[in-house]
Amino acid sequence: MSKITEAQYILTKIGLPTLQQNEISAVTLLALADIKESDSWANATCLSKGISKDIMAFVNNNYKKQFPYAPNTRETFRRQVLHQFVQARLVDYNPDDTTLPTNSPRAHYALTSDALKVIQSYGTELWEANLNAFLGKVGRLSEKYDKKRKMHMIPVTIDGKELLLTPGKHNEVQVAVCTEFAARFAPGAKVLYLGDTGQKDLYVQTDDLNQLGLRLTEHSKLPDVVIYDPERAWLFLVEVVTSHGPVSPKRMLELEDMLQDSTVGKVYVTAFPDKVLFRKYVADIAWETEVWIASDPDHMIHFNGDRFIGPR
Repeated sequence: MSKITEAQYILTKIGLPTLQQNEISAVTLLALADIKESDSWANATCLSKGISKDIMAFVNNNYKKQFPYAPNTRETFRRQVLHQFVQARLVDYNPDDTTLPTNSPRAHYALTSDALKVIQSYGTELWEANLNAFLGKVGRLSEKYDKKRKMHMIPVTIDGKELLLTPGKHNEVQVAVCTEFAARFAPGAKVLYLGDTGQKDLYVQTDDLNQLGLRLTEHSKLPDVVIYDPERAWLFLVEVVTSHGPVSPKRMLELEDMLQDSTVGKVYVTAFPDKVLFRKYVADIAWETEVWIASDPDHMIHFNGDRFIGPR
């Protein structure tokens, strides 16, 4: 393997998050360890290095990665690599002078003695023992990030199963649809599909959807939430609007085309977090659809003209 590939492997095993297992992270590690393509990892060092004159220069000279010395490129190394290296206890920040201010031009980084021991043993029989000792002492940053991320996830329980959605306004409204909207306007109904901004098919009941005539393919563009009320045989197709559009005439035709083999009643709903966003999109909403606003959960706005909620 090339030294860059080996460096990526080391970063993975040490527990760096996925974003810090990339090539720029690998060449940064090589620069900090002063390892060229033909060098042995046993020769790694922990000399302090600045970003531009040391790390980036080493990369350019030894790995032919042309990172221009522009301020924004320097910030990429600092914000997207070295900051995480410090958090992972892979490197020390300003070990030669801890009194330096944050934006000092003399800011520098050096591998910690614990990390150096692991890196120097890569490819030897001491690798596993040194790696486990390092992880036992400082842990994996990827796990810390994942734990922190989960603390901010949005929970929702569907059919007895707790799901965690990515933080954000869009998913907050989706959860409100599954809990507040369904409880008021579709009591006893079952959620068959729930997407997530981070995972499109977070919750999907494929068999139930197929039985209702909604055939899923890899190209299917389902609404954000699909809820089925078996008592009335109504299928609620809910689009949540925080950044994308509502159930417009175009979107309604797309959904009707997907449901052309379905015999159940279709209820098209656009859900908004508040009235401010509703006013922004009101001209785009299709007739014969419904609008629900999470900030006023007890009420529904009917774009059906001659009737209230229900399929046409």
